[in-house]
Amino acid sequence: MKLALFDLDNTLLAGDSDFQWAQFLIEQNVLDREVYEARNVAFYEQYKTGTLDIHEFLDFQLKPLSRHSREQLNEWRSSFIKQRIAPLIAPGARELIARHQAEKDLCIIITATNSFVTAPIAHMLGIDHLIATEPEQKNGEFTGRVTGIPSFQEGKITRLEQWLDAHNLTWLSFLQSWFYSDSLNDLPLLRKVTHPVAVDPDATLHEHAKKSGWRIISLRQ
Repeated sequence: MKLALFDLDNTLLAGDSDFQWAQFLIEQNVLDREVYEARNVAFYEQYKTGTLDIHEFLDFQLKPLSRHSREQLNEWRSSFIKQRIAPLIAPGARELIARHQAEKDLCIIITATNSFVTAPIAHMLGIDHLIATEPEQKNGEFTGRVTGIPSFQEGKITRLEQWLDAHNLTWLSFLQSWFYSDSLNDLPLLRKVTHPVAVDPDATLHEHAKKSGWRIISLRQ
């Protein structure tokens, strides 16, 4: 058995679904532009430099989910996926996924973005398994809080190992493992797999990949 892990934002997507979701809600006048846009940009810049406080960001990102019914959120999400996400699928993403699926590898998207936003994206990409940050729910509605450990930085390893354990698997279940990512934030998990791959990487990851002899590829060409 072999394991293929895929980061989502700026890897399989040529953009960031977290950032785009907030911008979409601003454009729909769900969020106040003056209040939210500058904070959204600031959090995104912190993410790119590896300085993001994930809990502060999740408070910003998940609170809007608690202010609206699930039915309304689902309507907005459907429009968001069609308008903002479908055009962002990297040209080489589906081919890469298909190669691993043809080999019968266990394919998982693992992302820091919340599962409400990313579950339909994983479905659209044809990947059945998703490990994402989980928004807390009560009676089918979001509370605005996170449940469990966010799948961010070292948290991706923890969440993956919890998932594997729940499926009676461990790292030793796999002869080979791949992780495809663009971000310095994913260095902990990239170091765990047998085949780390930097995909359209940020400057820090690009330099680390070069020094470590990791593959560097682009899915955007």
